[in-house]
Amino acid sequence: MTRDRATPLATLALLTVAVGWGSTFFMVKDLLVRVPVLDYVGVRFAIAAAVLLALAPRAVRRLSRAALWQGILLGALYGFAQILQTAGLHRTPASTAGFVTGLYVVMTPLLAAPLLRQRIPRIAWLAVVLATAGMGVLSLRGVHVGSGELLVLASAVLYALHICGLGAWSTAETSMGSSIVQLAVIAVISLVAAAPGGITLPHRAIDWASMLYMAIIVGALGLLGQVWSQAHLPPTRSAVIMSMEPVFAALFAVLFGGEGATVRMVLGGLMVLAAMLLVELAPRRHVEGEVLHPAQ
Repeated sequence: MTRDRATPLATLALLTVAVGWGSTFFMVKDLLVRVPVLDYVGVRFAIAAAVLLALAPRAVRRLSRAALWQGILLGALYGFAQILQTAGLHRTPASTAGFVTGLYVVMTPLLAAPLLRQRIPRIAWLAVVLATAGMGVLSLRGVHVGSGELLVLASAVLYALHICGLGAWSTAETSMGSSIVQLAVIAVISLVAAAPGGITLPHRAIDWASMLYMAIIVGALGLLGQVWSQAHLPPTRSAVIMSMEPVFAALFAVLFGGEGATVRMVLGGLMVLAAMLLVELAPRRHVEGEVLHPAQ
């Protein structure tokens, strides 16, 4: 598939991933009442890795040594980000956690410019500012910085590094193998850290249903979708598209979490949507100033 044909599909896939991520915030907060953070992350991603490995058992063996180590590093970044974000979510409101997590949309171009030697076009910076402002309007109900917010902020930095790493290394051919390696690394990190206290598994059927949804649909297919999409999209553009996550989180909170829709919610969501459309509808010569895969 040529890049021109793959780009719209990659955008749609990444937007679908953001829908999945947004659907998990209220589920995670509920599940963490009964399952410890590390146990939840470890079990979730172990299931996700097993599912993709069953679907493509030879994908990892087809990776080069360099691609394998890249997958391990990316998995470590994502794994520690997941642990920090989940621990922070346990200590702060879901709406605030959604906004702070979304700050990776700002950190991605800040890191991509020096690390990947990429020029970030002005229109992309405008989209980043608009998306961040929209997330603030959508999520924030005041300014309070506690331990939960700091943990989530640290996770946002790691997510931004993960997005930059995918922008540098991801290819369509290695997306399945790399996704399996990353999921396995996340599971190992979490389960090893949780092992001394024993692994707590969900006891209720509804908890297992939530766990399987977050493992298979959001975890396995979500990471695969992100890895494949970023083989065709620049990091900053990817981050702006993924900033739709808190918009969908708010939508699911209204539909299933018992929250009421507000003017702030609608206005913030429209601002984030406008940012995404800005980078998607602008002439490509203004947005594609970023290099997808810099010289290794």
